[in-house]
Amino acid sequence: MGNMESRLSGLWMFVMFNYLYCDVVMLMDSGILSQFLSGKVDGTPITREFLLGAAILMEIPIAMTVLSKYLRHKMNRRANLAAGALMTGVQCATLFTGSTPAMYYLFFSAIEILCTAFIVWLAWSWREPDQCQARQT
Repeated sequence: MGNMESRLSGLWMFVMFNYLYCDVVMLMDSGILSQFLSGKVDGTPITREFLLGAAILMEIPIAMTVLSKYLRHKMNRRANLAAGALMTGVQCATLFTGSTPAMYYLFFSAIEILCTAFIVWLAWSWREPDQCQARQT
């Protein structure tokens, strides 16, 4: 099954692919694409500042793919708890902003929310390895 660091890193990669492909599919939706081209999506202006905020937000799960592998246990656990909770909350909030979400968006969102909530649960239940086990690895 692999160690916890590898599992968490793999889950962050899985959720990142879901974020990415949801955005790709969204750009195939002519109604959403025309809004992006107009500079407003569901009344929200897509400014450079908005895009910077989105980039910073997405950097969190991107960074967690690496940090989950290399941070020491205590910091790794905290980082996964914080990042997982934040991304779960953000994704839940997107379901209630703007117009009624499309079915594909609901589908991807359900997967993303379940995955980041699972990351939180794994991090919450992850206990520090005992000293004998830590020396063997």
